[in-house]
Amino acid sequence: MIGTNNVDCCARVCHAPSARALEMMLGTGASTNSFEDIEFARTIMVCGANPTENHPVVGARIKQAFLRGANLIVIDPRKTDLASIANIHLQLSPGTDILLFNAMAYTIIQEKLYDEEFITNRTTGFEDFSKFVQNYSPEKVESICGVKAQDIRKAARIYATEKPSFVCSGLGLSEHSQGTENVCALINLALLTGNVGKRGSGVNPLRGQNNVQGSAHMGCVPTKLTGFVSIQEGKEIFEKVWGTKLPLTKGIDAIEIIDAMLEGKLKALYVIGWDILLSHPNYQKTKEALKNLEFLVIQDPFLNKTAQEFGDVFLPTSLHFEKEGTFMNAERRINKVNKVIEPRLKADWEIICDLAKKMGYSQYFSYSNPKDIWEEIRKVWIEGEGIDYESIEEHGGIQWPATKENPDGTAFLYEDGFSKLGKASFKLIEHKPVKQDGYQFKLMTGRTLFQFNAGTFTTRTQNNIFYPDDFLFISPPDAQKLSLKDGDKVRVRSKEGELVMICKIDEGLKEGELYTTFHFGSTNKLTTYDDFDSYVHTPRYKMIFVNLEKV
Repeated sequence: MIGTNNVDCCARVCHAPSARALEMMLGTGASTNSFEDIEFARTIMVCGANPTENHPVVGARIKQAFLRGANLIVIDPRKTDLASIANIHLQLSPGTDILLFNAMAYTIIQEKLYDEEFITNRTTGFEDFSKFVQNYSPEKVESICGVKAQDIRKAARIYATEKPSFVCSGLGLSEHSQGTENVCALINLALLTGNVGKRGSGVNPLRGQNNVQGSAHMGCVPTKLTGFVSIQEGKEIFEKVWGTKLPLTKGIDAIEIIDAMLEGKLKALYVIGWDILLSHPNYQKTKEALKNLEFLVIQDPFLNKTAQEFGDVFLPTSLHFEKEGTFMNAERRINKVNKVIEPRLKADWEIICDLAKKMGYSQYFSYSNPKDIWEEIRKVWIEGEGIDYESIEEHGGIQWPATKENPDGTAFLYEDGFSKLGKASFKLIEHKPVKQDGYQFKLMTGRTLFQFNAGTFTTRTQNNIFYPDDFLFISPPDAQKLSLKDGDKVRVRSKEGELVMICKIDEGLKEGELYTTFHFGSTNKLTTYDDFDSYVHTPRYKMIFVNLEKV
């Protein structure tokens, strides 16, 4: 309609690195398995995720599996709820994931714990990979990782021998300058041990929101169309179904738009369901970029921070309780959403259709209901064409691929091979340290059980009784050095800005490491625009260098 590929979604600041790594190494940018596979696993390895707080249903399933006898390995710089009960907790220093995964691979190869049959039949590059990881022995990396060599070896043995082994990962892996490569190094371990293509195994990102997988997969990224096919690959069928020519000019992503706005190359922005001022890195730079726009439209159930400060037009939309449709969760499952109460406002899709009609494109947006939209999706997405709209609810959701020949869906991928690649290749991933530039502390960011993401919904609720602000969590030794106690105010300074926060002492943190949440809109005054994942531009939210002083 507008003739641009400048379109993106919040996967860019979330799990885009996971999708890219899985697509590059296995063929599909999505979870290999199902949440149900937690019950089939003999070993569960949780990497850079805190499921009991951020994905409570999955977290509960993991805890129950552990109580039934499954092994639990937790890889996290913080002592989370699951870490406190795990068989082994590898409490690595932030930003050293690749060192740790390569050291586990070294152990598995050195002790001949790898799956030789799987490697021979289904992978390439094993010899080069074996030579490469010789530089990453547990003894060599332990002082940098902050994890004892014997613990790295123990975890590697459990993961390799107590199979099937199920891996789930979180934003603690993806929101780094090597986010994509972090996940690639993790996939190497799955290939090395044959933990792909069977029940109870695989590599499974825990997505940040209920439809962040679906948004990207439906083509809300500058380089892909519905079904996550490239524009060139999907051009013929999409032009036929849509009845129009596709724009082929390279689009820019949600991070690149900031520089484009600052340079005056991007003059208008239409934001649907995303508070970019609150969630983009470097609050001040994002603010300057938004100021430079000529026209900004915000479509959201709430007048969010971006709308309040910079919006020219605000289009209020109905809440999820008030509309019907579908979403895709982290396990590739298409789920049905049903209306609970009659809407007071229009749904997002209705507003978009109305706007198209006002612009003279009504013939391309003649949908009467969400089912009409779904039927169009089936025409262009081969791996979803077998999913009948009514059957979604009847089956309790359906996992794609679900073709006409297999309409019930697919619980786990790659049972019969890597059809899009032939064989999967090991990747040689080097650790690239990020300079701390003389700052005292590494600050990590994350979420709490009582608030959700940017707080657009939950900070308007009585959840604030349980968690009223973003606190700064500090280890007991660091608190003692700075003469801090619970409730004291501290000034946190990074290269980009500063904040005054209330501190809380946390026994689960190591010396020199801090943690905070990002629900109330101030944390991104500290985050940087200068360091992104080199593949997909996801910001380095999980390791910010800061100094602290008592106020």
